[in-house]
Amino acid sequence: MTEHHVGTVPAEVGDDALDFAPSGPAVLFVCTHNAGRSQMAVGFFNHLVGDRAIGLSGGSQPADEVNPLVVSAMAERGIDIAAASPTQWTDELLQAADVVIDMGCEDTDPLMFGHRFEMWPLPDPADQGMDEIRRIRDDIEQRVRRLVVNLALPVRDRA
Repeated sequence: MTEHHVGTVPAEVGDDALDFAPSGPAVLFVCTHNAGRSQMAVGFFNHLVGDRAIGLSGGSQPADEVNPLVVSAMAERGIDIAAASPTQWTDELLQAADVVIDMGCEDTDPLMFGHRFEMWPLPDPADQGMDEIRRIRDDIEQRVRRLVVNLALPVRDRA
């Protein structure tokens, strides 16, 4: 399995898209800018499941960088997303995903038949203070934990 960093898309996405997660499902978290909600979700998902599945994220209109306050909020939970960068979701990512989660952006829902699709109505952390970002982060963490249980994935032991 190819090593990947939280919030980045493995180079294998494309012709052999499913090769990068042979042991479990691929979950794609999408939002508009891929700079806040989806980055937190993929960070929690990959942290919780390790190599048992893979989390990916993308935006319909990616920002230039991940919101620095979001990076700080995740660091408070021991999850480093500092190297993450916003990415455009593509048809290849959608085809590779077993589950697509819309983070409440409602701008361009990448709905595909044959895939599990969920909408998580969450406020945008852009232009929010740290207290509100923490509240959004905690909500996302609970939703991701429920998703992991619903997918019957074991939670990785803490190191």
